[in-house]
Amino acid sequence: MAITLTENAAKQIRKQLAKRGKGLALRIGVKKVGCSGFAYTFDYADEVRAGDQMFESHNANVVIDVASLPYLDGSRVDFVREGLNDSFRFDNPNVDNTCGCGESFSLKEPAGV
Repeated sequence: MAITLTENAAKQIRKQLAKRGKGLALRIGVKKVGCSGFAYTFDYADEVRAGDQMFESHNANVVIDVASLPYLDGSRVDFVREGLNDSFRFDNPNVDNTCGCGESFSLKEPAGV
């Protein structure tokens, strides 16, 4: 299982942690919400908890909890700026559809189901 970061995403994570003054990584998760079923969550990780897995790319770390990992496995995380908006964007091979607002997504059915 793996999560990768682009250089832009890694730079933004390092910048946010430096601005905060502490932190080990960006914690990324998935929660049930929205019109399509799931949404990404973001928080700071000051420690690696039991069941967490940490991934490193371009000198930045992300931490994923064991419950979210199957939904995020194989994802590539980027950080993009569009006009006045900036955000982390996911290239997630597990996503089937996203809602019109772009805030939530549905997942592909596992093979053999």
